[in-house]
Amino acid sequence: MSNIFSDNGQIEVVSSFSELIETRFRGATNAICWQRDLSGDFKEIVTKLQLEDNITEIFPEDLLVLPLSEQGIIARETILHDIRLLSDFGASPSLNLLKNYDRDTELEFISTDVYSYHVDRSPIATDTFLCTYHGAASDIIANDQVEQKILIPEIREKLRKLHNGPEEEFENFLKEYFFDLHYQPKTTAEPVNLGTGHLWRLAVDHPGQKALPCVHRAPVENDNEYRLLLIC
Repeated sequence: MSNIFSDNGQIEVVSSFSELIETRFRGATNAICWQRDLSGDFKEIVTKLQLEDNITEIFPEDLLVLPLSEQGIIARETILHDIRLLSDFGASPSLNLLKNYDRDTELEFISTDVYSYHVDRSPIATDTFLCTYHGAASDIIANDQVEQKILIPEIREKLRKLHNGPEEEFENFLKEYFFDLHYQPKTTAEPVNLGTGHLWRLAVDHPGQKALPCVHRAPVENDNEYRLLLIC
């Protein structure tokens, strides 16, 4: 299989799950991809699952009761295998059937929903794993191609007015409401789409992290199409 991300210094491509979890983030590299060309009919699984809300968590037992074709069974086994791999590693994978995420429309000048470029933060050492089996896939972007929104003068000034408190508490205010996690692409930015079928590991902002956290965003969903996403 050709390496479709070979020209991107942000991404390290590996060929197995063991390499995915053992490869270290370093320098500008903060995204690791187990590149795969999956067999099976994942669309069939999506069409037979029941969406109970905009986001519905799907459990292994939900998959196991689905009446599937041969290609659907192959797709189901792939998903169950990925869940077992991540669970055995110590992660807590969640399989989600997605119509859409909630939008943040409270403030006109800054958005803090997952459709905005952002980084994940954790108080403990962890990574974000994700795989899109069906539907639109997420984007990542190199850290030198974005600007932290709270450092953009006009946004920062509006946030100060919103804070309306002591200056020494302003930075804590930005963190408390997650404004500091969000980024705006530069005009020359070239985002990378994560595609379907690949299992990704993205760097998270946490104590001890040696690389910059990976800036990413959820995609705008395709019309009349649900996403099937494994994430933890």
